Amino acid sequence: MRSNRAKTRAGVSMAATLPMIAGALALGIPVAHADGPARDALTGTRPLWATAKADKGAAADSARVNARVYLAGRDAAGLAAYARAVSDPASPLYGKHLSAKQAQARFGATKAQVTAVKSWLKSAGLTVTGVTAHYVAVSGDVAAAEKAFGTQLHNYAKGERTYRAPAKSASAPASLEGAVLTVTGLDTAPHKSKHDDQLPPPDAVFKNAGPFSSYFGSNTASSLPDAYGHKIPYAIQGYTGKQLRAAYGAGQYTGKHVRVAITDAYASPTIAFDAGSYAKKHGDAAWQTGQLHQVLPEKYTKTKECGASGWYGEETLDVEAVHAVAPNADVTYVGAASCYDDDLLDSLSKVVDSHLADIVSNSWGDIEANQTPDLAAAYDQVFQFGAVEGIGFYFSSGDDGDEVANTATDTTPGVKQVDTPANSAWVTAVGGTSLAVGKGDTYQWETGWGTEKALLSADGKSWDAFPGAFTSGAGGGTSRTVPQPYYQQGIVPEKLATANNKAGNRVVPDIAAIADPNTGFLVGQTQTFPDGTQRYSEYRIGGTSLAAPVIAAVQALAQEARGGKAIGFANPSIYQRYGKKDVFHDVTDNPTGSGLAVARTDFVNGLDASGGLTTSVRSLGKDSSLHAVKGYDDVTGVGSPANGYVQSYKGH
Repeated sequence: MRSNRAKTRAGVSMAATLPMIAGALALGIPVAHADGPARDALTGTRPLWATAKADKGAAADSARVNARVYLAGRDAAGLAAYARAVSDPASPLYGKHLSAKQAQARFGATKAQVTAVKSWLKSAGLTVTGVTAHYVAVSGDVAAAEKAFGTQLHNYAKGERTYRAPAKSASAPASLEGAVLTVTGLDTAPHKSKHDDQLPPPDAVFKNAGPFSSYFGSNTASSLPDAYGHKIPYAIQGYTGKQLRAAYGAGQYTGKHVRVAITDAYASPTIAFDAGSYAKKHGDAAWQTGQLHQVLPEKYTKTKECGASGWYGEETLDVEAVHAVAPNADVTYVGAASCYDDDLLDSLSKVVDSHLADIVSNSWGDIEANQTPDLAAAYDQVFQFGAVEGIGFYFSSGDDGDEVANTATDTTPGVKQVDTPANSAWVTAVGGTSLAVGKGDTYQWETGWGTEKALLSADGKSWDAFPGAFTSGAGGGTSRTVPQPYYQQGIVPEKLATANNKAGNRVVPDIAAIADPNTGFLVGQTQTFPDGTQRYSEYRIGGTSLAAPVIAAVQALAQEARGGKAIGFANPSIYQRYGKKDVFHDVTDNPTGSGLAVARTDFVNGLDASGGLTTSVRSLGKDSSLHAVKGYDDVTGVGSPANGYVQSYKGH
């Protein structure tokens, strides 16, 4: 569900003038040293947890270091400026995207820059292990790394563990003239992601117990106690593509001739069979030959640490959800070698470098406090290259509401924060809703996704401690590190924008779609049964891992409506449409005014009734300290796509 990266890009504010945006990507200022030539500080390379109090002393000179030196390119300022201009409907450059080759030629690193960076690293005693359009990878011992980057490496206590990190910000020779964007890998804290969803382990079969509703409210739990003063329906068995297309105004559009990419870690070995079986069973258009592609690494790493099999269901959800909503879109799955940032960055870079798609769905991330500025800079550079090329990135906002419950320990209270990379000003953060689709596939309402759970009492006459404890909800809130982007000004309420900074910060999310597992999506996946056999089976799923591919698919429909012309980085155009009639559903927590909940019965063992059943009530619209209210809010952003959303792109 999360990724270890923090967003402290000193000054990266799309709210600034273009020169200020360019300055935000600056590498630092030359620093003169008495014992050597001037150097450029690589701001943000010393993590915040590397404090004097936590210092455990110098790292051993012989310890190994593996690092990446990211290249700033020939015009970092120009890249940021063009990325903004080409994405802003108010700009004369709007929509004038460059090809991947043109973008690299105009903004990428020159051969001379790469040669100079390699020479510097080798002269310090490091070995170059790889070179891409984005970075130079090196390895060596601590002594060589300290010489190269102008800082000592110490061991620091972080929680109950000890990690290595720079004692001060790393630096590069000023003679490189700003060729270096940043360096990653000097700190050894794990930088990895989890997927944002409510997935069971796919290596063991999981099934939902009934009774179910086939559409919202179709099956009332008449024998169970009231909730909020009235009888409640059973949870949905799982919405299908037909219902979601109707809810979000797909109309006649199918995503034809639009390319969508999905990034996750690893790859499901049964994805083609599962996706084909699901489409056939639920009336989605059959997958055509060559419509589903996979771009995979040569080898996988850290499979045990990352729980590789747990990502199979993530890929399955993303692929099936995109196809269900945009059945004619071309889908490319780009699998990362592991759940670590370096590998996920490589997957995103593959999409950009080869322009594999115009729309990229990403259902993974981490809490903002775990991100480091060096990785933030590397991510934002990829997102900016994408914007220049007409590629939009969509990231799930998280499944733990304001993250307070997720970050609390027995001794330390939780910290209210957003998730990352969804907090980047260069991506579209997708929040979550609880969705009610009624009889005849009619849209009824949505609430912000937030669940409180209470169990049925022993005598079956009441709900214990109703409405119960918070279990999960759409991620959102105000960033502590990312300045407010220009497109949110005048739309995001000042109280939210200034929650952590009087000058205003980025607020998450931007837009929202179905996420609540209790009003979730039905998926089909090959799973392992108790007898050891592997068979196709279906279950209901949710999380903002569902919301992200749904919005990506809706964007594919919008791009088709636009005549196939790429939307690119979508936030400026999304906020431009805010407030226009029939474009967004304005989602609130209690749209009916009477309190909302569903009843759910679950198998204790996740398979059958042999292990017993549990019955619970799940409240809707109860997202930790976050609230879906009229207008923009930090649960659903500007809202979810309404009937007029896709149509609003026609001719624009």
